[in-house]
Amino acid sequence: MSLRIAYVTNNPNKARESVFILREMNIEVEVVQAKILEIQSDDISEVARFRAKEAYRQLRRPVIVEDAGLFIDALNGFPGPYSSYVFKTIGINGVLRLMKGVRRRSATFKSVVAFHDGKKVRTFIGYVKGRISLEPRGYSWGFDPIFEPEGLKGLTYAQLPLEVKNKVSHRRKALEKLARYLIEKGKHLKT
Repeated sequence: MSLRIAYVTNNPNKARESVFILREMNIEVEVVQAKILEIQSDDISEVARFRAKEAYRQLRRPVIVEDAGLFIDALNGFPGPYSSYVFKTIGINGVLRLMKGVRRRSATFKSVVAFHDGKKVRTFIGYVKGRISLEPRGYSWGFDPIFEPEGLKGLTYAQLPLEVKNKVSHRRKALEKLARYLIEKGKHLKT
């Protein structure tokens, strides 16, 4: 039996990746675009929980939202929960300028998936360690062209075929935890 839940996002790239990943786990989601207020917080989990509550309040049905961030060690975790804003304002090249001459290039991509069933918000976290490349490589969206996940021979997320990225990404790790929760708890939701 497949599960069908509202996946709330205005980001078509995130929607495409998430739908692909969840479909493999027999969970069908309906992508719903909704204007959801987003709080500013240093805690990405707090942002995701708040957005899930707002999405549920608007839609009045079970929802999934996801927040992700790139946490660069040499920049004390920046841009972290502000990744979307930083991408829109200074972009990849701005981040690379901040990293100019920096030897310690370790970073973590983190995803927090929040699920609200009408009673409670549950969060599921996935992360991938890696490093920031010296220049953008590959074509994709967000910070994918400068993030090299560990164990993939120095390739950036953007250099990986989508089906490969979707097997190893931070988003996948968080969505797998959500899927296990839904299946284990018997949350067979139909909308």
